[in-house]
Amino acid sequence: MRGRLIWGALILGALVFALQGGEYSTLDIVRQHRRAAELTIRADSIQRAVDSLTRAERLVRTDPATQERIAREEFGMVRGGEILYRFLPDTTAAR
Repeated sequence: MRGRLIWGALILGALVFALQGGEYSTLDIVRQHRRAAELTIRADSIQRAVDSLTRAERLVRTDPATQERIAREEFGMVRGGEILYRFLPDTTAAR
């Protein structure tokens, strides 16, 4: 009876070591798979951002409508014959 108990404990110990021992335990492998999935999602998100920026750059370089919109919005440029009106805030009401 005592011999069976010792063998049973040895076999149980070997099974626990097989699952949890060594360089990476089962829990470490599960964590690594979870981290790999998170990194894949993050890489996909970054790739979408890069694709969007690449598309925007291409439009800025080649699309005349985009270039005109940026010139008007960012630099206040107008076409020949147009008049640009700028309205300044009323500074007399603040006194």
